[in-house]
Amino acid sequence: MQELLTLWSQGAQASASMPTLAWSLVLAAAAAAGYLVQRYSGLPKVAGYSVVGAIAGFAGFADAAWPLAGNALFLLEMGIAVVLFEAGARISLRWFRHNPMVLVQSLLESVLTFVAVYWLLRQFDIAAGAAEPLAIVAVAASPAVLTRVVMDTRAAGPVTERAIVLSTLNTLYALTVGSALAGLVDGGAGANLAQTIYPVFALLGLSLVVAALLGLAMRSALRVMSPTSENTSMLLLALIAASTALASLVGGSAALAALLAGLLLKQLNPRPWVWPRQLGTAASMLTMLMFVLVSTVAANTAWTTAGAALILCLVAVRMLAKLTGTVLASFGSGLQLSQALWVGCAMLPMSSIALLLASQFARSSSAHGTVITGVALPAILLMEVVGAFAATVALHRAGESTRSGAHEDAGDSTRGRLE
Repeated sequence: MQELLTLWSQGAQASASMPTLAWSLVLAAAAAAGYLVQRYSGLPKVAGYSVVGAIAGFAGFADAAWPLAGNALFLLEMGIAVVLFEAGARISLRWFRHNPMVLVQSLLESVLTFVAVYWLLRQFDIAAGAAEPLAIVAVAASPAVLTRVVMDTRAAGPVTERAIVLSTLNTLYALTVGSALAGLVDGGAGANLAQTIYPVFALLGLSLVVAALLGLAMRSALRVMSPTSENTSMLLLALIAASTALASLVGGSAALAALLAGLLLKQLNPRPWVWPRQLGTAASMLTMLMFVLVSTVAANTAWTTAGAALILCLVAVRMLAKLTGTVLASFGSGLQLSQALWVGCAMLPMSSIALLLASQFARSSSAHGTVITGVALPAILLMEVVGAFAATVALHRAGESTRSGAHEDAGDSTRGRLE
């Protein structure tokens, strides 16, 4: 690959670089693989995207710098912002007032996941400065993977909705705490309580400001423009891109701002609204790019036999913690015990949010960055593929998957209704 890059730079005066060609070919292969995987195996398209990205990463065909920076970081944040805005716009805060056990369920599974993963890492002699960030990364499920699985399987029902809500909430916790504490990984040991809590509230406040601007701008646009118009789609994508850049500029979190903006828009406009078809097509392209980027970056890390045991134990402990927390708090939450079990299985995927948090911790920590990278990236790659399979099986066994994977949806670009 390096020889090709050198040859390209010496012998070609082209408008595009060799990495541009490489990424174009990888994305084309991912689109074909996603279609074929779903058509012939029934698995969601994200499995095909991830496998192609992993192959490209292992082969060094589409290199991406780590920790993420520049265009790669912006594209990842924008893809996450689109997914989290849609996920946030599905959640009505009024629901928590009528069923507060959902919040208890969310908090319990998140806390148990953090404690269990932290304890496991300490048993493997991982320093506390690395174990804490890795435990925060493990808390975040992947709304991106889950929503793609739901879309590809046309799943609908209480298990589907609860899994999306819980994965969105634990993502909210992980982003708020993780993004704020990324700068304290090396120097936070001597910080007092005020110095530890202040960054959390500062990040949350700045993200809320950006979220309010984004939510109000979108609500104003939807008042005067048709939701199905192509211009509305371009406006919404441009606003999300602008908020992503603005959040990074002012010191907030782009992903957190998008999630909060979706929540705000849902409260201001509680009636379900149709996600524009044109925006669905563009968002699908961004989502595919995001999954390929995640698996490519994760595959570029050093893989060792000694680290495999730690990764497998981490995945198993994380799965057990999420299942335990979801099942224990199912009583009074409106879910049967078996349904709570399938909800826990559906929250196993890790993907873009975990990668974003791992990148922030690796960039900010000179002392523990290598350890965080060596543990987080293999776990993310493994759970992006295995988690998608687990979520597909969980929704099928819950009886909420209404579509066979052997048929391609002619209306795949339609994102569906936000509820």
